Amino acid sequence: MRIDKYLWCIRVFKTRTLAATQCKNDKVWVNGELVKASRELKRGDVVQVRKGPVHFRYEVIDFPKARLGAKLVGDFMRDCTENSELEKLEQLKLQQKAMPYFGVGRPTKRDRRMLDDFLDFDGDEEFEN
Repeated sequence: MRIDKYLWCIRVFKTRTLAATQCKNDKVWVNGELVKASRELKRGDVVQVRKGPVHFRYEVIDFPKARLGAKLVGDFMRDCTENSELEKLEQLKLQQKAMPYFGVGRPTKRDRRMLDDFLDFDGDEEFEN
């Protein structure tokens, strides 16, 4: 089975196109070597996928006939990701939760009021240039 199709079937990537793109962008290795999306896998191969700063490792157990439900994924691959990589992932999640992203689009009425309070802006004053 092709590597892009396998990664899509076991739900590593949402779409097969995304899996192929990641192969093209040198983010997928099989047994330690970079691969193209067309690479054929064998049972026992170790697939390494880089998503952001984290390197996930999976061992191929068997090949599914089609995309799997999340509960069945364990029958076709074994997760070999090291604990240090999983800790990186947890720290990244905590960091994103601690610092929410502001500044997307126009400010809401609440954001505008908070900004006015912060700047001590009284709507009646004129701007000076």
